[in-house]
Amino acid sequence: MRLAFFGDVVGKTGRDGLAAHLPGLRKRLQLDFVVINAENAAGGFGITERTAIELFDAGADVLTLGNHSWDQSEALTYIEREPRLLRPVNYPEGAAPGRGCSLYTLPDGRQVLVMNVLLRLYMQPLDDPFAAVDRQLAACPLGRAADAIIVDMHGEATSEKMALGHYCDGRASLVVGTHTHVPTSDTMILNAGTAYMTDAGMCGDYDSVIGMEKTEPIARFVTHMRSSRFSPASGEATVSGVFVETDPRTGLALRCEPLRVGGRLSEALPGA
Repeated sequence: MRLAFFGDVVGKTGRDGLAAHLPGLRKRLQLDFVVINAENAAGGFGITERTAIELFDAGADVLTLGNHSWDQSEALTYIEREPRLLRPVNYPEGAAPGRGCSLYTLPDGRQVLVMNVLLRLYMQPLDDPFAAVDRQLAACPLGRAADAIIVDMHGEATSEKMALGHYCDGRASLVVGTHTHVPTSDTMILNAGTAYMTDAGMCGDYDSVIGMEKTEPIARFVTHMRSSRFSPASGEATVSGVFVETDPRTGLALRCEPLRVGGRLSEALPGA
């Protein structure tokens, strides 16, 4: 199976970048399934039904969220109606609407489990992310109940992300980080066959401060004062993510390569 995961979409620039590049990437790489982290899709903060539909129309199969899941109030009701939208799986039971993990069936009958989990170091503390992921992986074993499993770990600390990647090794097709908006260069296949990347980066304008127009973030660092709201940068987006090809027998990774097109960053385009 050929999978792609794209990091945090920041505002209209990120949505436009995916609309421009994703249809061609799906065709060129013969992608079977695409997951996008969309927690910053609506003006840089949260998601709305309209912005989600734009990303589905561009070619997303599933959208994941993170610590900005509820920044747009309509997400609280939209997520109940849209099974392709996932919030973190480790909210306390009954505390949040929607779901954090779901099994999706492709037209040919193959099934992909997708999970979104919020990590805890320097983040909003939810329930234990390791225990939450463990429960879902045990309930839906790779290669038996699911043909592929993708885990989006939304977190700040590289150490926590690496630990969760190794914890899932051999039990997931891909474990990939989001939230920091900067693509890491550690794309690899772990010892037991799980593809891993500490952070997929963002789909947004990199002439920015993690996707936001530069003036206000710089001013806050220099003066410790707020003068205006953050707003997404509006230059050309780099679409950043990771490409994985899995073994049809086991669901484990055979290939794992960075994926970047457009904008300011150097291109990384896997061969078909």
